[in-house]
This record gives sequence, C-alpha cells and structure tokens, in this order.
Amino acid sequence: MKYLNIVALLFLLLLSSCATKGQTGALGGAAGGALIGQAIGHSTEATLIGAVVGSALGYMVGNEMDKYDREQLNQTYERGPSNQRSTWVNPDNGNQYSVTPQPSYQNPTTQRVCRKAEIDAVIDGKRERTYTTACRDDYGNWELQR
Repeated sequence: MKYLNIVALLFLLLLSSCATKGQTGALGGAAGGALIGQAIGHSTEATLIGAVVGSALGYMVGNEMDKYDREQLNQTYERGPSNQRSTWVNPDNGNQYSVTPQPSYQNPTTQRVCRKAEIDAVIDGKRERTYTTACRDDYGNWELQR
C-alpha cells in the first residue's frame, strides 16, 4: 500500500507541474499500471511491473498519439478483423502505426466487452511495440485500459 501512495503522490505532483502530454500520460499510465499490478499480484514486484508497463503505454498514447491516431485506433478496435493488421500514417507528423486486434471477449470481472491488440509504431524514426487492451465503456466507446 505504501507504494501505491507514493505513485499517487507522484501522479498529483506531475499533474500540478508544467508537464508535457507524454510525461502526464506516462505518469498516469504508471499510476494505473501500479494499481492494476497490485490488485492482480498483491506484491511489490507486481506493482512495479504494472507501473513500468503502464508508463510505457501512457507515454506513447499521451505524447505520440494525437486525436487522429486515437480515432484510427478506435476504428480498428471497432471494425478491424481479428488477427489482421490495420495501418495508417499520421498526415501531420508522419508517425506510422500498425495495429493487430485480437478477437473480442467479455471480461469476467467487469462484464465489459474487451479486445486486445498489438501496436507497432514508428515515431520519429524509432520503432516501438506495445500491447494494449480496450474495453467498451457504458456508452459503447472503446476505452484503453491502463
């Protein structure tokens, strides 16, 4: 529990400073990942692993994906055939994305429809790969899980 308090405090401090979108996304992802890691693993190691994974995903989504990219990602979750790659290039910054969604499933804990995906991105010439899960919210929109 001590680690969760530290992560929450860091999250609040970063949000109150003049942080970039990427830093805010990374810290938000780290906080969410730490909470999920603790809930699942009930150990310091699980909390730290969750924080690292959440931080990477939060940074990429917060800093690199703009509104156009998030719309494309949402469309892939909504209409993309399972195990078939969807690709796009952001017309404003040239970042390239390739997303391979998996079949949807019902989360046994939340009863929400969810879908995992692998995201390959080339951002400023640097290749990144991450794995995400999105679940439908109460309004039917896809919401990335952190």
